[in-house]
Amino acid sequence: MSFDALTVNCFIAVADTQSFTKASQRINRTQSAVSQQISKLETIIGRPLFVRGKNLYLTPDGEIFYPYATQISTLYRQALDRFKEPELEGQVRFGLPEDFATIFLTDVLVDFAHIHPGILLNIECDLTLNLFERFRKNEFDMVLIKMSKPEDFPNGVDVWSEKLEWVGNKNFFASFDVQRPLPLVLSPQPCLYRARAISGLEDNLIKWQLVFSSTSYNSKIAAVKAGLGVTVLPQSMIPKQLSILDSKILPPLSDTHVSLLKHNKNNPAVASFEDFILKKLQH
Repeated sequence: MSFDALTVNCFIAVADTQSFTKASQRINRTQSAVSQQISKLETIIGRPLFVRGKNLYLTPDGEIFYPYATQISTLYRQALDRFKEPELEGQVRFGLPEDFATIFLTDVLVDFAHIHPGILLNIECDLTLNLFERFRKNEFDMVLIKMSKPEDFPNGVDVWSEKLEWVGNKNFFASFDVQRPLPLVLSPQPCLYRARAISGLEDNLIKWQLVFSSTSYNSKIAAVKAGLGVTVLPQSMIPKQLSILDSKILPPLSDTHVSLLKHNKNNPAVASFEDFILKKLQH
């Protein structure tokens, strides 16, 4: 007996969501069908992959199997994409923030270029507001941008939302004099995270001082690690060496949203790239 792509995708969905109900919604299958696929997989492997109880989570064997499952799923999708539309040619002008490119999309872009060698990817990194203005001037076919709320760009595809956090060295406030201005490490204007941080501080009458400014994600992270100040990041972009800061002087920050904007043109290359990006990021 062997397992197929559906079985693997069911396993990944349950592992990611820690819920049979959420997994069934994610892959558009009934909850009983997902449960049957997991039982089938455990029978094939001969070991339990999930601890079932008040909370659902992976067993040690499940943790070992997870990276194999993601590789199998990725190779399956790449094979289908490669032979479904191997003849696509053209150019895609794509803009995105530098931190997204650093954290999320390096491998994605390499994978797409490998599957569709006839499509030329012309990629530029910039700040969100600059990307949007250039998109309006038709300098990009598609842009990935940060938003305050989904309705900011009603024609965009909402990719994901998550909470913004104050980030720094975990012991930052142990030696910080709260009478001093809060040192900030942020991107230059115009930047959504910068605007959100400064607005929150000023609304709460908290003094601040910009000590380091850069468009580079890596350089900002290096500055925060060195203890120069604190920054603001969505949870998925916080590196392991830094911590979410919990201090009474820091105001709460609302969620940030990410959207994909595309010009409505009949361009198969752009449409294929949009579908590929959405599948990767939403997965």
